[in-house]
Amino acid sequence: MTMPAIRTIIADDEHLAREKLRLLVGEEAGVQVVAECESGGQTIEALHNHKPDLLLIDIRMPDMDGFDVLERIPADEMPVIVFTTAYDQFAIRAFEAQALDYLLKPFEQERLHNAIERTKAELLKSRHLGLTTHILNLLAKKTEPRVQSEDRMVIRAGGKIVFLDVKEIDWVEAAANYVKVNVGKDHYLLREGIGSMAERLDPERFVRIHRSAIVNIQKIRELQPCESGEYIAVLKNGKELSCSRGYRSQLHRLIGKTV
Repeated sequence: MTMPAIRTIIADDEHLAREKLRLLVGEEAGVQVVAECESGGQTIEALHNHKPDLLLIDIRMPDMDGFDVLERIPADEMPVIVFTTAYDQFAIRAFEAQALDYLLKPFEQERLHNAIERTKAELLKSRHLGLTTHILNLLAKKTEPRVQSEDRMVIRAGGKIVFLDVKEIDWVEAAANYVKVNVGKDHYLLREGIGSMAERLDPERFVRIHRSAIVNIQKIRELQPCESGEYIAVLKNGKELSCSRGYRSQLHRLIGKTV
């Protein structure tokens, strides 16, 4: 089976940088540049019009930065993201935003080639999982006469689709306009409020212990009282989470003892 060409948008405010990147991309087999953009606004419009597979984007642009652009992309339209920038200080933030790679200028053909190969692998995984995702979505709609908790979450992360067993979640924490879902050593950022996430989780398994934290009660090892009347929930992995008095009754309901 031949993989379709990777439809790619280049976003960089510098003409020479776009030209160099276009030439480098042109050396890669199976990659098609569908648009070049010099601002965040142009990039958002191009993303809407072309629905690309890959976005090569700089951090600094005149009207908004690369992260602002990502925040305006609907989750179901998010392409694979590879940052191409001269600023090394944003690497951690880029990967937290689920970027697949971070190319530090000036970079050579081999570095771009490696990023393209990784993109191909991620897109192949996504396309193989696409039918399964579609079936799961249909099943979810079919069983939607009432709001119910989920046993499985389908999460798009870094250009791939992750099928997450909900009972494996340790805890969920609010992060501005996102929630961070913590699962063992991994975490996933979702563009969703913590209140909305609480409604999706099984109330017999998950409890909100703080305005910014939801915990899987099966993952709690012990509760430690504080002088303030609050508690610290210590998880089996050693993570300590604050349990505020305002949410203590919910924890009591599930644990079945006075706290």
